[in-house]
Amino acid sequence: MTKTVKIGNRIIGGGNPILIQSMTNTKTENVEATAAQINQLTAAGCDIIRCAVPTMDAAKALKEIKKQVQIPVVADIHFDYRLAIAAMENGADKIRINPGNIGSAERVKAVVDVAKERNIPIRVGVNSGSLEKDLVEKYHGVTAEGLVESALDKVKLIEDMGYDNLVISIKSSDVMMCVKAHELIASQTDHPLHVGITEAGTIISGNIKSAIGLGLILHQGIGDTIRVSLTGDPSEEIKSAKLILKTLGLRKGGVEVVSCPTCGRTQINLIQLANQVENMVADIPLDIKVAVMGCVVNGPGEAKEADIGIAGGIGEGLIIKHGEVFKKVPESELLEALRYELLHWNE
Repeated sequence: MTKTVKIGNRIIGGGNPILIQSMTNTKTENVEATAAQINQLTAAGCDIIRCAVPTMDAAKALKEIKKQVQIPVVADIHFDYRLAIAAMENGADKIRINPGNIGSAERVKAVVDVAKERNIPIRVGVNSGSLEKDLVEKYHGVTAEGLVESALDKVKLIEDMGYDNLVISIKSSDVMMCVKAHELIASQTDHPLHVGITEAGTIISGNIKSAIGLGLILHQGIGDTIRVSLTGDPSEEIKSAKLILKTLGLRKGGVEVVSCPTCGRTQINLIQLANQVENMVADIPLDIKVAVMGCVVNGPGEAKEADIGIAGGIGEGLIIKHGEVFKKVPESELLEALRYELLHWNE
């Protein structure tokens, strides 16, 4: 069991639910655009948001951004310790640093002192792409063991400065190295772990890498917060993270959509319909399973495990409840009929 850490109005670790993180892709200096994106991601299910702080103006912008958002804001700092201090002074709920690129021990201590004074958690981030040369030489390349040693060295540095309000992240774009590193570090520390596959890639490859990596790690009871890193709209990260947690049984709630693969029997535009259903149910707060089936041959039978389903025929569709045909409607009304049933589910 990891220690608990308070990040703004959220608590992670200690067996608390795994929280979903993402990162804004706006210029943090643009308060209006950044706050708007954070609120959009919050509505999608984001629990904690990280913002890049590459300039002093970005650090100062956090003060105004914080007034307009409801979830904790993490300041992402590279290289300049003064930006870390300014971010905390302007209301950052947590800072993310790699002590290795902040500079001297004095500079790291300056950051730690302000964090300690304000009780702001520090996320110690180590990335396979920036592993120290001596560790690369020691382990004959970038390895899980090297990542863990690097992270624990940095944690010890901060703990020796009298501060242990920490979260650790060790990321690699190599999925299996990332899994092994988390297995190793989980047995050596009780600090909460933020888990993600870094630079995972585009929507398809990023989702597959993240689902496999996060699935293998989370299934072992390792991990307290997660991010699905995708090259795309950050709201896609939230959608994927929610689905990964739900698939693993780590999060309840929300409508789960299952659909059959298309085949020669399909008598309806199933691909379009399944996507329309998935988008339509996003705002419906039910914990049920909806099946979208392409034909009336296997539809009712295959939809038995779902709470409700639809199956397409030629110009018409069936609404199926608990495996039994409930009603027949024209194809053009199928989506709206399903939505009506979902909105009146508990009546």
